[in-house]
Amino acid sequence: MAFASLLERLLLTPSRNRKIVLMMRYFRHTPDPDRGIALAALTGALRLRHVKPAFIRDVVMDRIDPVLWAPSYDYVGDMAETVSLIWPGSGGEDLPGLADLVETLDAMPKDRLAGYLSGLLDRAEPKARWALIKLATGGLRVGVSARLAKTALAEAGGLNLQDVEEVWHGVDPPYTNLFAWMDGRAPRPRVAFSRIFHPMMLANPLDDDRDFSSLDPDDYVAEWKWDGVRVQIVGDGAETRLFSRTGEDISHTFPDLVSAVSGVGVLDGELLVGVPGDPLPFNRLQQRLNRKTVIRKHLTTLPAFVMLYDMLFDGDLDIRDRPLDIRRKMLEHWLDRHGDDRLCLSVRIPFTSWTELEDIRRHGADERGHEGVMIKHRSSLYVPGRPRGPWFKWKRDPKLVDAVLMYAQRGHGKRSSFYSDFTFGLWREGSVVPIGKAYFGFTDAELRQLDAWVRKHTINRFGPVREVAKGLVLEVAFDSVHTSPRHKSGVALRFPRISRIRWDKPVAEADSLNALDPFLDDAGSPRTVPAKSGLA
Repeated sequence: MAFASLLERLLLTPSRNRKIVLMMRYFRHTPDPDRGIALAALTGALRLRHVKPAFIRDVVMDRIDPVLWAPSYDYVGDMAETVSLIWPGSGGEDLPGLADLVETLDAMPKDRLAGYLSGLLDRAEPKARWALIKLATGGLRVGVSARLAKTALAEAGGLNLQDVEEVWHGVDPPYTNLFAWMDGRAPRPRVAFSRIFHPMMLANPLDDDRDFSSLDPDDYVAEWKWDGVRVQIVGDGAETRLFSRTGEDISHTFPDLVSAVSGVGVLDGELLVGVPGDPLPFNRLQQRLNRKTVIRKHLTTLPAFVMLYDMLFDGDLDIRDRPLDIRRKMLEHWLDRHGDDRLCLSVRIPFTSWTELEDIRRHGADERGHEGVMIKHRSSLYVPGRPRGPWFKWKRDPKLVDAVLMYAQRGHGKRSSFYSDFTFGLWREGSVVPIGKAYFGFTDAELRQLDAWVRKHTINRFGPVREVAKGLVLEVAFDSVHTSPRHKSGVALRFPRISRIRWDKPVAEADSLNALDPFLDDAGSPRTVPAKSGLA
């Protein structure tokens, strides 16, 4: 199974360039439609209707003694790898081609699917079993992003990556027209701009210690960094569609918004809920995200609107190659013609120096609940991806709190052998209550130290989760704090990450939940948490 070999080599190859070479070779030498299905799997575009992790677990439990499975899975930390190693039988037979395999799995009646999947696992060698489970669950985790897979496709055909990005959302698996273009057998696929998602332009983070002397403030404009979800509005005059930053169509989740927007064009902005000019905090927006069906009450209690700050198409005119200031004026004119209460224009922040803007960022963002400020060059073109220089995001300073480590769980992929997902909490009336979870912010060396500490101090087990003794303090950085009925503490942190491991600090001196109470109100609005010295 060539796809299994590709996945294995991608997993074991740390070099980005080497991964690209591996995928290029696969795309060049694998026939249609198998390579198209592989591309869909690598980019996260492959969906199997019936084969889900819970279904695979049931199949496994029917053939493997649970007493054997539990410690094996606990030791390995990855379901696909565990199945590949302990499934009875040596296998070694050839499996169907990738496209035939996916088509059969997707079309087979559910009452026959378990037997078919068991038969495949019986026939496959361990490497193919591992790839089969990864393919079926969609969790490849081999160190390849969707953009990296598209980069390999572009380089395999001598294409421009931006051109591939622009047509990507107008083609579907198994991408035969895309590969025909890559092979030079057909022209670039034709897609209607008014029906597809267009790759977004992203900003680079701006650190406080950046040398501003190389940037002239007169060349830049600033606006608030809104605490919502980046979206793209695409309208053809008859229908309006709403896309997330990753290109997922979320129109069905926000029918109140798309039904109110008319006009032809492609707009860029931030999705928020509440009253324009006074948006509700992000945790209220989360109540409407990722829902298959809309809760009717939310349409009135959490009305959606978009804070617009850019435009890609004005009517059927592509304006991405025009300077930002020109696009802004065209957006203003578009709103005059097609404006609605649910479409707001993000105001620009007047400033004359970087020192003045820094003061606005430090104080204004906290007072208004923004994430910080955006800085954009007046003449910047709209370039997909994250070009260095035109746009910067200058986020407000993170808050810090000393929390107690409570639980740990193994990671995935390269981290499957380490406890790398950590739940932490604060003191309340003599016990620790959880306030959040983080899995980044530490170095590889610190990860090994944390993993060793967790193994040594485990006091209870709940499946893959380990409860640890209350003996380690983590300094956690976060952006804001919100009410959360899902947490026993009643609060949750926004964007938590581990800032420092406080090996030196006694857990009795970790912060208490009371320190956060003054910064919450009944509506759950985000409030500023003071500096560390104010929480101790």
